[in-house]
Amino acid sequence: MKTFAVAAPARRGECVKAKGTLLLTRQDVRSLLSLDECIMAVEGAFRLYGEGKTAAPGILGIHAREGGFHIKAGLLELGRNYFAAKVNANFPGNGTRLGLPTIQGVIVLSDAENGRPLAVMDSMEITSLRTGAATAVAVKHLARKNSRVATICGCGDQGRIQLRALVNVLRLEKAYAYDMLGERASRFANELSAALRIEITAVTDLSHAVRQSDVCITCTPSRRYFLQRQDVRPGTFIAAIGADNPEKQELEPALMTDSKIVVDILEQ
Repeated sequence: MKTFAVAAPARRGECVKAKGTLLLTRQDVRSLLSLDECIMAVEGAFRLYGEGKTAAPGILGIHAREGGFHIKAGLLELGRNYFAAKVNANFPGNGTRLGLPTIQGVIVLSDAENGRPLAVMDSMEITSLRTGAATAVAVKHLARKNSRVATICGCGDQGRIQLRALVNVLRLEKAYAYDMLGERASRFANELSAALRIEITAVTDLSHAVRQSDVCITCTPSRRYFLQRQDVRPGTFIAAIGADNPEKQELEPALMTDSKIVVDILEQ
């Protein structure tokens, strides 16, 4: 199998056209895929699944000592059948322990008509964008249309993508940033308020911030709930994306039982 890398002397954003398999680095993916495009793609895939035009993806999770691995695979008809499989490592302590990203992995894209591998690509950028895009699609259809204030719980890389996704579908005027590391919340607020041109305030009182918000996003590795029923006004939209295995928890059980829960695939 011939292998072609997207690298110099090709210009940034340029894709090598060949019959072999493309190798795409994180930088390649970043230059080729925008958040807007990802939101449209995710919404289209959700629609196809909801209409019964594509099968549910296959999922496998394996826990390791300091984290875990997720394998997700699926087929999608886009004028031609494609197969994709993502193998991701999720190690929340990587940043402080080793200076490595929390999420690392690869995606394999194949032609589902004949099995030919089309591309092998870094998964970090796509994972971040896809997660933010899924929130954007949910907000678009489930949050109140006049939502103007949001709270972001967890001010890491995913928190940044989440706020950018919200700005894409809502006319936000203000946001609160909350993180266990206060300096990270402050840096988040300073950098994104200038980039997104909205007022962002770093807070230490999460309850007060959420009570003022129309939308709340939780993207943390917490193993004990921190968002309580008493903190949330009726009609508030919450995207709880951090608890991706049974050992993690962000929402108080009472908040879950008193709320309407909407998921993309119930079996997950």
